[in-house]
Formats: sequence, structure tokens, C-alpha cells
Amino acid sequence: MKTPNILALLLVLLCIDAGTGWPTHTVCKEDNLEIHYKSCDPKQDFAFSIDRCSDVTTHTFNIRAALVLRHNIKELYVKMDLIINGKTVLTYSETLCEPGNSKVIFCGRKKGEHLYYEGPVTLGIKEIPQGDYTISAKLTNEDHAIVACADFTIKNYLDY
Repeated sequence: MKTPNILALLLVLLCIDAGTGWPTHTVCKEDNLEIHYKSCDPKQDFAFSIDRCSDVTTHTFNIRAALVLRHNIKELYVKMDLIINGKTVLTYSETLCEPGNSKVIFCGRKKGEHLYYEGPVTLGIKEIPQGDYTISAKLTNEDHAIVACADFTIKNYLDY
């Protein structure tokens, strides 16, 4: 392939990627509850699912999540923001991995490894609040590099 052809191909690929974001994925959509997510990491999307929307309103439910690591995980931090009407109303952060203290099974994984989790998650809340809101979640490593990042949109019309 000649140099002008390579440059043209690179330009086309860069232009196609510019301005496009990851698609919004539907996690679940049932009678009164909808959950969608979109990766906010410009370089990587990931897979996430639950069995049924109604399971989320219980204390513990099963999830499946997968991605290919772009960075090593010696230390891992999570930061989540609850956003209502465009305003952050609650922020939560926690250290998930650090030397000598690991709260998740994938601590110590290396760049390029496939990360897959299937199992229970406990939210620590008794019910999903009624309304429309966003939960922004970001996982970063010891170098402050994004391991995974997503904005979850939740619409709950169920009146408890």
C-alpha cells in the first residue's frame, strides 16, 4: 500500500471515530423499572447485565460484567455519583484493591487480561428510589488510569 493510501485510510478511520460515542445499552426494562448504561471511557466499552429488573429491588441480585483490561490493577478505586436533574446530590468512593487488602477477586490482574465477573452484588439499600436519575461510576487504578467508567440511567415508576 502506498503512503498516500495509508494516510487516507488513517484519516478516514480517525474521522469515523471522532464524535461518535459508545451506544447506550439496555440492562433491563420491565413494567415500572428501566436501567440503561453507556460507557464514559472514550477508549473502551464493556458488557454488563442482570437477570431481571425486579431482582434489583431486592437486597442482593446477580450481575454479569466483562471487559478486557487496558491497565494493570494493583490498586483499584471506585467513585460513584448520584445525579438528579443534572446536579450531583451524593458521592461515594471506596478503595477496592490495595496491597494486603482486596475486596474484589480481580485485584492483581494485568493489562490485556479478560476480566469477567458473574455473581451476587449487594447494594446496601432496601429499595430503588422512585424517579429518573443517573449513577456515574468510575473505576481507576493506582496510576489514576480509567479501568472502567459508565453512566447508568435509572427510571423507576414504582410507588412503594
